[in-house]
Amino acid sequence: MEKTNNKNIIKALIAIVVIAGLVICFVIAYNKTKVSNNQTNTTIINSNTSSTDVTTSTNTSSSSSTSKSDSKNLNITAGGSYDLSGQYESIIINTNEEITLNLNGVEIINTSGPAINIEKAKKVTIVLSGTNKITATTTEDLDGAIYSKADLVLSGNGNLEIKSNYDGIVSKDTLAVKSGTYTINVNDDGIRGKDSVEISDGSFTISAGGDGIKASNDEDTSLGYVTITGGTFNITAKSDGVQAITKATISGGTFNITSAEGIEATYVKIDDGTINIEASDDGINASKKSNIGTPTVEINGGNITIKMGQGDTDGIDSNGNIYINGGTINITGNSPFDYDGTAQNNGGTIIVNGTQTNTITNQMMGGGMMSGGPQGGMMNGEMPNGGGPRGRR
Repeated sequence: MEKTNNKNIIKALIAIVVIAGLVICFVIAYNKTKVSNNQTNTTIINSNTSSTDVTTSTNTSSSSSTSKSDSKNLNITAGGSYDLSGQYESIIINTNEEITLNLNGVEIINTSGPAINIEKAKKVTIVLSGTNKITATTTEDLDGAIYSKADLVLSGNGNLEIKSNYDGIVSKDTLAVKSGTYTINVNDDGIRGKDSVEISDGSFTISAGGDGIKASNDEDTSLGYVTITGGTFNITAKSDGVQAITKATISGGTFNITSAEGIEATYVKIDDGTINIEASDDGINASKKSNIGTPTVEINGGNITIKMGQGDTDGIDSNGNIYINGGTINITGNSPFDYDGTAQNNGGTIIVNGTQTNTITNQMMGGGMMSGGPQGGMMNGEMPNGGGPRGRR
């Protein structure tokens, strides 16, 4: 009887162990499935051993991976987030998905094309950490050290140093900068977006053989604009400091611009900011680069200081109208204003060669003095008293 009881106990214990094992296996399998379903695409790359043809799954359930090879050329063909460090010769992106490049201590030197070449993507975000350096010898067609055919966003708390024989950062769509520290030394344009350039913050030191910051779309009148709401800008440019085909809007930030022309667009609108311009041609210039409306300079606020060179130069030059509704404008030069249409001072402070004045005089190609008339030029529904190209590409 006792032996029978012992056998029954042993059988019961075995059954309990088997059932517990099955339960544990089920729980482990369930947790693995849950973790996999919650993970994002992440490829971690240490490029001291570098990588080539890196591909992660095209859905949001792929697990993280590390890919290494003996090549310095990285080809990314699937969406996801990529953590990069070390040395490369080039990074190429070709996918229909979104990409995030986390650069932390990256150095890229390409002697035959862009350092980062975004051939295709839904959108690419570059996040900066640490100090990153890019040097590129590019071509006229692929003319940016960072060259993107997709929307491009830059952010992060790190540094990015760029040297290029053509342009620095180029997007053939929208180029947005949200933060970061940038040192750009190039033979042509520093930062160029085709559809638009939108900067909300960051620190920029730009030395450019062409334009410092530029939007170049001359085909669509709703595009080709530059919008800057904050940041610190030290720009030395052979041509324009800031140029837009349609509209340049500045509503914040600190600018030190040394160039032929400081700010140029069909419509220049300044709402706020500290802007210091030293120009050899025109300080602020509204010229008809697009068909959005009458060329206009509209100043609603900010502190603007313009120092002009000798000769046929103008502090504020408009091929149409000038409206000063607020802010302080301090101009040093032979010709403070030049306009072809209407000029109105509706409340701003104007200082010319050290003397405050309420009059917007008119150079008129060396002609006489003329104050502004009453009519204004509206652009896209903007009222003249408070509303609202020279491009290689």
